Amino acid sequence: MKIALAQLNYVIGDFEKNVFRIRQAIEKAKKENADLVVFAELSVCGYPPLDFLEFGDFIHRCKKVVEEIAKDCVGIAAIVGSPSVNPTPEGKNLFNTAYFLAEGKIKNEIHKALLPDYDVFDEYRYFEPGKEFQCIEVNGVKISLTVCEDLWNIEEDPMYTSCPMDVLIGERPQLMINIAASPFDYAHAEKRKAILKRNALKYNLPVVYVNHVGAQTELIFDGGSLVMDEKGNVLHELNYFEEDFICWELGIESRELKEKKSTTPNSQLPTANLKIQRIHDALILGIRDYFIKQNFSKAILGLSGGIDSAVVLCLAAEALGSKNVKALLMPSAFSSEASVDDSVELAHRLGVDFEIISIENMFHEYLNSLKKSFGDLPFNVTEENIQARIRGNLLMALSNKFGSIVLNTSNKSELAVGYGTLYGDMAGGLSVIGDVYKTEVYALADAINHPKEIIPGNILTKAPSAELRPNQKDIDSLPDYKLLDPLLLQHIEYRKGPNELINEGFDESLVTSVLKMINTNEYKRFQFPPVLRVSPKAFGMGRRMPIVGKYLS
Repeated sequence: MKIALAQLNYVIGDFEKNVFRIRQAIEKAKKENADLVVFAELSVCGYPPLDFLEFGDFIHRCKKVVEEIAKDCVGIAAIVGSPSVNPTPEGKNLFNTAYFLAEGKIKNEIHKALLPDYDVFDEYRYFEPGKEFQCIEVNGVKISLTVCEDLWNIEEDPMYTSCPMDVLIGERPQLMINIAASPFDYAHAEKRKAILKRNALKYNLPVVYVNHVGAQTELIFDGGSLVMDEKGNVLHELNYFEEDFICWELGIESRELKEKKSTTPNSQLPTANLKIQRIHDALILGIRDYFIKQNFSKAILGLSGGIDSAVVLCLAAEALGSKNVKALLMPSAFSSEASVDDSVELAHRLGVDFEIISIENMFHEYLNSLKKSFGDLPFNVTEENIQARIRGNLLMALSNKFGSIVLNTSNKSELAVGYGTLYGDMAGGLSVIGDVYKTEVYALADAINHPKEIIPGNILTKAPSAELRPNQKDIDSLPDYKLLDPLLLQHIEYRKGPNELINEGFDESLVTSVLKMINTNEYKRFQFPPVLRVSPKAFGMGRRMPIVGKYLS
């Protein structure tokens, strides 16, 4: 039996486009004499549809689309993902369903049993767990068909009380097929392959796995669909961060597949270089899809002469094309001449349009207007924030006038401790590096500068500064990023509390002050733009904290 794997970039709720792409893939699979073509979880509507699922019209369109696709499945079978209606009054109104289509009709519906409701997932809000399990059959080959999480209850600390494959294996399937919507983080590919390998070994069956690719606001899907043999060897792996399509013949390894055959690595963490490359590629895809899927074409950002805005400008130019990106330089009396010169040089190297608007006169006008209110109070963070907000207003004015989207340039370290100004440098339509720690931003810059220098060396070597007062440096307000970032990582990604952090060697006073900053600045993050997720725990939909609360604050 020949199986086609179709790894596509879907748009949430764009039924016309999604169906067109699915039908294209079915026709391609027919031409390659495939018996079955497999698409990803909720492929018909895109993932995650969130509260679109609460609209009856949305569900009706999903079912109508599945029926249309089924008509194309003559001489070939297909598996597509879609929500479906739960016909019984008890429980949630919907299932997350893998539809098996053949002979021009819907042959079977396999409902997802294990519904994740952790991190970025909230499936139990919408779906009823499937409770009945049965295999499907294609050309005499019995297949256990599961949906994403249904294969993940195989770890040492099981999250669920049941395991669909333990039931399905009783029907003696010859193959496992899993359709998924597995979001990217820089370490997830290794973990995902390790989970699939454990299933292959436990049930002594080959695995066909089909994942989404593309970005849906914060969530980025990296693809990496694959075929794995019963020993856990990856026979073929589809491309990452782009659409892909292959045909694979069950039980037969072609020469090409043998050459690509590899075992899943023992390590569940990527190397440092691979991690940064993945983050780079994910951010490019995240920016590009955010613009394409919303019919945006132009981006604008504030270019300060610092490392963060320089990296975002490079990523935006690569993702959207230099002609679609504009840099706005907004120097003040506290801006160094080098910052302006470095910014101009970077814009020239990238071929990006730029404009310089001094904020010095505007800042003085603000101070004059506020002089009576402020009285003799000394210059402090208030005046610093006024400068940041003037810059935010200028960016938004150009955005409104010319229809460009403001890209935010705050990094995860700043965002974690609240080192930013609401409605100023925290403004924007999309946060590009809000899930990238400062030390990782430098690593991204190094990668961007290889093999040819793009970001001027002075930007990489000078001390980080907001340049909002004379001789200001980030280190005046924050610990050194080389000390701060490891602490943030352990607390945010790995949820370690103060005692654990101190026992691991972090200074007690540092732990106390940093955790207080993190937790008292939740109100700022609540008003922050959507953050492209590249880590296992990003700010946004996957990290839900109360704004009003006293724990660690």
